[in-house]
Amino acid sequence: MPDGCGVDPFRGLGLPRIPGLSELVEVLQAQTEALAQLPRTIADLNGAVRELIAATRVATETIASAQRTAERLEGLVEELEEPVRALRPGLDRVGRVLDDPAVDTLPGTLRAISDDVLPLLHGLRQATDRLGSVTDRVGAIPGLLRRRGRPEEEGPSA
Repeated sequence: MPDGCGVDPFRGLGLPRIPGLSELVEVLQAQTEALAQLPRTIADLNGAVRELIAATRVATETIASAQRTAERLEGLVEELEEPVRALRPGLDRVGRVLDDPAVDTLPGTLRAISDDVLPLLHGLRQATDRLGSVTDRVGAIPGLLRRRGRPEEEGPSA
């Protein structure tokens, strides 16, 4: 019963009670209500199909873009593969050199060179500059540094 009271909807209309008629009327009423909502349901379904089509289009474009990116990356990898493989022997040698315990002593050795040898080189440079200025002054005096022949070179003496 639609109202839940257990009363026949045709009671009082002068129709005799037919068993199952109330149930048939209920089914027809539910079917009518469903048919009344059918246009709205179809419109909702159409909207969902349109959204699915749009999502499919976006997914297709995304897949195409990903495919183009993958092809570009594949080209780059192919382009870089040979030069990188050619570097491997050199990198192996560099790795062996860097694994040598002597490499660990390099910072200390360089510090010692900086502390001990560089001041010595600076002093030598200053001495060389001074010596150059002395030879320039001496060279300015005419005939002072003229080369003289050795006694053996001067010829026979009489």
